[in-house]
Amino acid sequence: MYDIKWIRENAEAFDTGLKRRGLEPLSSSLLALDDTRRSAIAKAQSSQERRNALSKEIGKAMGAKDVALADSLKAEVAALKELQPALEAQEKAAVEALNEQLAAIPNLPHEEVPEGADEHGNVVKSVHGEAPERTGGRLFGFNQLKEHYELGEALGQMDFETAAKLSGSRFVVLNQRLARLNRAIGQFMLDTHTELHGYTEVNPPLMVRDDAMFGTAQLPKFRDDQFRAGEDHWLIPTAEVPLTNLVRESILSEEELPRRYTALTPCFRSEAGSAGRDTRGMLRQHQFEKVELVSITTPEKSREEHERMLACAEAVLKKLDLHYRVMTLCTGDMGFASQKTYDIEVWLPGQKTYREISSCSVCGDFQARRMNARYRSGEGGAPRFVHTLNGSGTAVGRALIAVMENYQNADGSITVPEVLVPYMRGVTRIEKA
Repeated sequence: MYDIKWIRENAEAFDTGLKRRGLEPLSSSLLALDDTRRSAIAKAQSSQERRNALSKEIGKAMGAKDVALADSLKAEVAALKELQPALEAQEKAAVEALNEQLAAIPNLPHEEVPEGADEHGNVVKSVHGEAPERTGGRLFGFNQLKEHYELGEALGQMDFETAAKLSGSRFVVLNQRLARLNRAIGQFMLDTHTELHGYTEVNPPLMVRDDAMFGTAQLPKFRDDQFRAGEDHWLIPTAEVPLTNLVRESILSEEELPRRYTALTPCFRSEAGSAGRDTRGMLRQHQFEKVELVSITTPEKSREEHERMLACAEAVLKKLDLHYRVMTLCTGDMGFASQKTYDIEVWLPGQKTYREISSCSVCGDFQARRMNARYRSGEGGAPRFVHTLNGSGTAVGRALIAVMENYQNADGSITVPEVLVPYMRGVTRIEKA
């Protein structure tokens, strides 16, 4: 969300940022809408001021016993009073038209974000681990590497057919030790972020109202990607929504910042724009689990916090001994609310490719303006908008996929990563029951 006053004062910089996003200049049309809004406000205020002035004149006329003048002035007041609802309606319509346009514009990218039209413009920031054919120092020792769904179905512990009978496509039933491994991964991640990285664990609602979805920019633009839950609620597409909105409509003190939240929740997405993509397996589901990281901080600390959040997400994959790379997303591949985004892509030997497992974004004050989330500096002065950040710490289902494919054995069994063995009650290998 943007401050129209800032756009008026920085029209060229605003249009330049939009151009980097692949969009046409919008400052002229927005400022024209703002002129209409300001004119409507001025007319309504002028009418009210005239009514106030006439009331005083009526009092004087009545005191002077000038009935004719008093009646004339009363008639003018009545006419203005009758006109007032129309003026207020014009003002409201002008404000709504401007806000509707502002709400549909994506965040402007940081200057250091590489330019590009799509994922092909993304830039490798770093690479961790061995070459793809060797993972965690372990050569596979066999050539027929399988994808996760082949492994899971052969083990009898990953069932897409039954899930389709229950819920349709893009759902899965995990059972036995794969179900436990999935739970273990989520708990391990949550423990890591709370005990080692200083995040506060939150168990948030899974249903939120319109204003919460608007605050983190899922609405109105991405309405078709969401699942409705009755008339007044939405199922959360990510815990970013409730966690970030914990500070909505509040004024924090600078001493309270940064606030760091984490949650392990189910997430629900309609995947409206992904028809035909990743239809096999668990990569793109309507329901999945994710450990979310959210930070609320000051403008001066937000970029530093972005690097810290990335390191926290990377730490999880390092502990799992997985090979991955970090990508700096280009202007054409960033999310709507993001100023800058790092994607962590884990290597999947069954697919022989990298796939996103985490996305860490700094949003500046873009979401804070939509939520009216502010803080007061220790030096005093007017409250300022906080900066918000969010990241996956990481996606549990995709981490399960990565573990299965990277720790598969020639006989189709899965070796449990050492760090997860305590969460598996000592089980070190998942085999067919």
